[in-house]
Amino acid sequence: MKDQVRSNWSNVALVCRKCSKKLDGGFGPGGGERLAKALRKHLSLKTGRKAAAGVLEVKCLGICPKGAVTVVDGAASREWLLVRPGADLDELAETLGLNASEHP
Repeated sequence: MKDQVRSNWSNVALVCRKCSKKLDGGFGPGGGERLAKALRKHLSLKTGRKAAAGVLEVKCLGICPKGAVTVVDGAASREWLLVRPGADLDELAETLGLNASEHP
């Protein structure tokens, strides 16, 4: 049995599922997608561990901001982001280290 499994991720963003569900969308071109899905589509990321980066929805992170989604950058987990609907996904990807230019 393996003790480790490798991923191709350069970085990972953890997105609070409960916050996303409460907002009922607000992201993406039409504003009808949840943040994790909109970010994956915007960066053309594949799913699973073979993707260039990971965008994962996780259980409630316990912050529960009004009108925003809590996001944790896996590489800089000391400061969490509160992302409002309609946020610029390019800017968010840059902040999270998920640059589209790094991922084909």
